[in-house]
Order: sequence, then C-alpha cells, then structure tokens
Amino acid sequence: MKSDLVLRIVGKLLIPFILLFALYVQFHGDFGPGGGFQAGVIFAAGMVLYALIFGLVNTRKVMPDWLVETMLAAGVLIYAGVGVAGLLLGGNFLDYSVLAHDPVHGQHRGIFWVEVGVAVTVSGVMLKIFYMFASRGHADGPSDE
Repeated sequence: MKSDLVLRIVGKLLIPFILLFALYVQFHGDFGPGGGFQAGVIFAAGMVLYALIFGLVNTRKVMPDWLVETMLAAGVLIYAGVGVAGLLLGGNFLDYSVLAHDPVHGQHRGIFWVEVGVAVTVSGVMLKIFYMFASRGHADGPSDE
C-alpha cells in the first residue's frame, strides 16, 4: 500500500486520534464503561492499522519486538504489584482501600493501576499475536508485502 497516497495521509491523521481515544477509554474506565481491556485492544488496533498502511517492518521500528514482549510482562507485574502493595500495607491481596489515606481514594488508585496493567498486557498480547501471524510464511523473517 505504499503507493496509495490518500490512505497514507488519512492513516497519519487518524491513527493519533485512535491512540488518544485508547487513553480516553483507559482513564474514563473508573467512571463509566471502558477500562484496561478495551483501551489495550483499541491501542493495538491503532498499531495494526499502522502496520496495514505502512508495512510490518516500519511498525516493528515504532513498536519493536522487545518492547511488545516487555509490555507482556510489565502489565502483569503492575497488576500483581498492586496486590503485593496491598499486602505490604497491611491489607489483603488486591485490597485497594489500604493504598491511600482514605479508603475511597485507595479504591480509585488501586483500580486505576490494575486497569493500567490490564491495558499494557492486552495491548502487548494483541500486538504479539499480530506480529506472529503477519510474519508467518517468511523464511527470512518479516517483510513489507
């Protein structure tokens, strides 16, 4: 799709708004529908659109494999870290009420960080699956076909 100028320009205009919408869904998850899973999928969908327009090689320059694989582990560590922080502060695992001076603030803080962990992991998993499927069948590695 390298020769399709209109698609490339529309993609450059649209993809930042898709990623921004993923952030909106992430931060709005405390107060309404949405949250980590939806935000992670929207972010990954924006990167998949980038790959479809600009090619897999260029996408792997923006989001390299090491970063995607780090996202897989980092999201789980963030999620588990919130639980361990609750234990260290005298509560139960994933007991958010001990994470701040006020139980209500602790609940908001804990849910926010758990949702961040979910978003990072889901986005990393979706991108890793896409990378694996997009590069299959190429003995010499990924290409821009």
